[in-house]
Amino acid sequence: MKPKVYGTPKAAKLVGVHYLTLHRWIGEKKIKPNGITLADGRVLYQWTEKDIETAKKIKAETKLGRPPKGTSKRA
Repeated sequence: MKPKVYGTPKAAKLVGVHYLTLHRWIGEKKIKPNGITLADGRVLYQWTEKDIETAKKIKAETKLGRPPKGTSKRA
């Protein structure tokens, strides 16, 4: 039996984050789902249940959202 796989938008919903957050975590090498490289160079990620559980752990360890107003690091 094949394991169930999800696309990035569905995986993001299951994790409870925006799909761009998952892409950022991939870029930061926090998670590495299987990917298929398309002819035009884009990568189509396939998220397994294990990948989604890993992403949920990352979410629990990460402070999400923007910092409160007035706490900018700009001078």
